[in-house]
Amino acid sequence: MPVSTASFSVNGISFHPPGKPVVVICIDGSANEYLDITAAHRRLPNIQQMSKTGFRGMARGALPSFTNVNNSSIVTGVSPAVHGICGNYLYDKEKGEEVMMNSATYLRADTILAAAAKSGRKVGVVTAKEKLRDILSHQLNGIAFSAEKANQATKETHGIDNAEEVVGFPTPSIYSAEASLFVLRAGVALIEQGLADFLYLSLTDYMQHTYAPESEESLAFYEAMDTEIGKLIKSGAIVGATADHGMNAKIKANGEPNVLYIEDMLETKFGEGFRVICPITDPYVKHHGALGSYVVVHLSSRHNVQEVKNWLSLQPGITEVHDKETATRLLEQPGDRTGDLVVMSARDVVLGRRPQYHDLKALDGTLRSHGGRYEEMVPLIISHPLNEIYRMKAWGDPRNFDVFDFTINGTR
Repeated sequence: MPVSTASFSVNGISFHPPGKPVVVICIDGSANEYLDITAAHRRLPNIQQMSKTGFRGMARGALPSFTNVNNSSIVTGVSPAVHGICGNYLYDKEKGEEVMMNSATYLRADTILAAAAKSGRKVGVVTAKEKLRDILSHQLNGIAFSAEKANQATKETHGIDNAEEVVGFPTPSIYSAEASLFVLRAGVALIEQGLADFLYLSLTDYMQHTYAPESEESLAFYEAMDTEIGKLIKSGAIVGATADHGMNAKIKANGEPNVLYIEDMLETKFGEGFRVICPITDPYVKHHGALGSYVVVHLSSRHNVQEVKNWLSLQPGITEVHDKETATRLLEQPGDRTGDLVVMSARDVVLGRRPQYHDLKALDGTLRSHGGRYEEMVPLIISHPLNEIYRMKAWGDPRNFDVFDFTINGTR
């Protein structure tokens, strides 16, 4: 069947798609070193070929460097200040309660996916994590299901029946390499069976949270991913890949978790009246124990914001502290969903609330996490050569949420 080449626009960006399948992949948690080390072991032939014939470089992600934030940016093409998703978790001041930001009701921008479907493309969205499906499928007339709950997909609710049969694999455990591989295999199946020609495939970072880049488990996982990406390219698709965030070990020299419990620290110094929100908080406790390198602090009226900011800035392990105005401007945050202070930590440090809010025993292995500056830079890989304009953009300050633009408009 012919593939629509109708142009469409969304959020101020115009797209002029080619008459071939388009696939964008978010390799969740993929710091650049995972690719470098696996390639050094000669186990990434397809991605290495993409790097030679197409493009491979680095892109700056959105902050905080968390899953919901960056997936929302990738599928809208804009920053959190515009689309409104500023974490996996936040304090809703209007409701006076802490809530998960897993619902599309928090999204303030249209998606590239929905716009592509309206233009005539057959859109398929496959995410490893069910928590993302509602946001990614916002106003979408197409296929959208998760690996985590693939066996629950129906035509009425997900745009597809018998997802396991279509993919050829059973629903995997979310805490496994198979969760991400299922997503890629689903993408291959949807193209080969003519069910989709415009795909967004979002993986999960369980493996990166659990294993360092040089471990055999990581090498085997990236090699298996590379095989599926090769199949997507052989199907005739233009493939763009990036990550939502990187990943780093957050441990001391003796291997113990390197955690600063900010709410405890502030109460000890200034007394009661603080609420610390860890935006990394989500249902996947084995990944990170709700510990990341970015937290938001809400102060009571009796505390002086500048005094607290100055004190936090001097604490070992803390690298940045911004007030709301600065966070809104510099970190591209939605002002009405940001606390009084935003705090980020060093590469090997995570920030928590109080010990009782974080179950470190639930972790599978060591503590590896993300959220701050040190996980902001991520790979950007395009399977086809870039035209002259986008080659210049690529060596400037590309964002990970430019990946659809690069893949569709930037290739020749």
